[in-house]
Amino acid sequence: NSSAVMNKASLTKQGDSLFSKSEKISIELVSLTYGTFVARLLKENDNVEEVNLQLLKIGINIGNRLIDEFLAKSSKGACKDLKEIAEVIAKVGFKMYLGVTAEVGQWAEDGQSFIITLENNPLAEFVILPVHLQQTLWYSNLICGVIKGALERINVNVE
Repeated sequence: NSSAVMNKASLTKQGDSLFSKSEKISIELVSLTYGTFVARLLKENDNVEEVNLQLLKIGINIGNRLIDEFLAKSSKGACKDLKEIAEVIAKVGFKMYLGVTAEVGQWAEDGQSFIITLENNPLAEFVILPVHLQQTLWYSNLICGVIKGALERINVNVE
């Protein structure tokens, strides 16, 4: 669909523009600080599932606050459907806050769920998880929480 491709290109361009105008912090600093934060949570709590939940909750709180800034800076009006919301998150939101774009895919048959894939996750840039955590720690669960918190704040139900 040519309009969908044009819309993705337009959103990518908007994300690039917003990223170039925003104040920058070193992504290396953010990555290292986040890694230290996750390590601290793990040290304080032996239950990895609880750490995953804490990362999600913190992300939800961040998302609740970021959505206002995002809407103000992006001048984005209401999206027409979930597909547009997903593309705005992937092409504008990720670029604006993390300096990367993501891809949306693997839509469920009912069109109610999808997967956002980051080719390069800046939060995980300098991270090598110990083997015993690789299958259980959802290291970037904070990002899932940010998306959930932002969408819930604009009345989009998220599971």
